[in-house]
Amino acid sequence: MSTYIMTDIHGHYDAMRKMLERIGFSASDRLICAGDYIDRGPKSYEMLKWMEDPGENVTLIRGNHDQEFACYVELMTMILKKEGLEMDSMEDTLSIYQAARQLTSYFDYYGTVGSLIQEKKVTLRQLARWAACIRKMPYFYELAMHGRRCIIVHGGYIEDLERLQTIDTDKSYDSLEEFYLTARDDAYMCGGVEHGIILAGHTPTTAKYEFPFNHGKAYRAYDKVLDCVFYDLDCGYGFKESNPEARLACLRLEDRRIFYLREIGKRSRVRIPI
Repeated sequence: MSTYIMTDIHGHYDAMRKMLERIGFSASDRLICAGDYIDRGPKSYEMLKWMEDPGENVTLIRGNHDQEFACYVELMTMILKKEGLEMDSMEDTLSIYQAARQLTSYFDYYGTVGSLIQEKKVTLRQLARWAACIRKMPYFYELAMHGRRCIIVHGGYIEDLERLQTIDTDKSYDSLEEFYLTARDDAYMCGGVEHGIILAGHTPTTAKYEFPFNHGKAYRAYDKVLDCVFYDLDCGYGFKESNPEARLACLRLEDRRIFYLREIGKRSRVRIPI
């Protein structure tokens, strides 16, 4: 039995399946995904369908893109109730979507909801089912491995926001949940747990001006004071069309071996670092 960590799939359903095939993922293994299942890639619909029933050996943690999707659906539901429309009506769903777009330019920023409605003929009732799945996802997941606390989270992990009160941080956080979803450099500079391992994503390691930049390979850092190891496993696969260094990464927790899937030309290749 092995425990695998993957994150920031961003609508690349086929790549996820290729990775699971490559690592020989089976019912005796465990997969923990650290969020951002949708947007950017071509198969958000397939990812959402998979999220409905990923299997008993799969744990899904929410990411900021997933949270935003749920918020979009919540806004659409509010409009539906106000206007007395029908959740199962395609016509009403499209009307509600257009009304929400008028309220704020940020609504459905990546166009995922609009694509689901117009191309996949998804009604608000189905959107609401997916939003409910997301609302049930935890913000982080903890397990023990080789005597260390291992915390899988989307953005970053900190045990108490009071630790940030005397530190010059990149941004302010209204709640721990906001830190879990959106922390970037602060996750490494201020977060962590004593004698632990933090496995996260959110910040692509292809982003040149971000702290965990590593040319599309997983980033690893160590905090001597806390005796805490940090991993950023978002290797930029959501940007693979524009960045040749982008990869999809999967870490096996027992030995911390990292598997990569990378697009080279028109073919996908899985590589394992030596």
